[in-house]
Amino acid sequence: MAGLASAAFLNGLKSLYPAPAPVRARTLCNPWYILAAVSFSGSSRPEAVPHVFRHALDELENIHNQENIPPGEARSENVLLARKLRDSIFKSGLTTGYSRAINSLVSLHESMPEDLRDTQPLRDLKTPVEEYVRRGKEIFHYMYGETAAPVQNLLDEIYPDMGWFSNTIGYGATYGYTEITSPLETSFAMVAALIAVDTPRQINWHMGNARRLGATLEEVRAARQIAMEVAEKSGVSWRNGVPEITE
Repeated sequence: MAGLASAAFLNGLKSLYPAPAPVRARTLCNPWYILAAVSFSGSSRPEAVPHVFRHALDELENIHNQENIPPGEARSENVLLARKLRDSIFKSGLTTGYSRAINSLVSLHESMPEDLRDTQPLRDLKTPVEEYVRRGKEIFHYMYGETAAPVQNLLDEIYPDMGWFSNTIGYGATYGYTEITSPLETSFAMVAALIAVDTPRQINWHMGNARRLGATLEEVRAARQIAMEVAEKSGVSWRNGVPEITE
């Protein structure tokens, strides 16, 4: 496993993404670990996911020690890191298949320190379906912009249940929860998941969404490259290559 997710390989992935200026921000704000974990998960290599988490956590804890971050604040950031990985993998399951997401979350859970595990759902279980419908439309239009209507019309046309499910369950209940993973992080997780399962149409959709959500061209290209390197190392091949992001 060290060969699949070695420290050298993971450091290389991290270096591909343009880093924020403050040293401390480079761990939580650089989405490399989300892209890598989701790509390993989608490529059906769940055993590699804990290595991504441990690598990112070790780096974060080293920064905490170097900067003398108060213990309470340091623990909060550690919890956030763990939650970002869990939520990203959970969200990616709608694309890669929940069997792969479950296997990756099991692998991650088994290696997760007890104090970084969640014991209660983060989402509000009392939210009515009507609110998910409203929230789904809102986040869908926010992410897809001017392409929202034609994409939603396509889903409704091919199978109305798909259109409803995508809006209400996919975007309302699943992707629309952004307290842990931001809309941009969610979009990057989708890019990684879609690259792992070789679906070019949707890769294009979500790379475009990432641009609309504020990612630079350089950042989207880096996200694509990180996901491709992980998937390729995991044995994934693409029938017609992976689409490039354009302006």
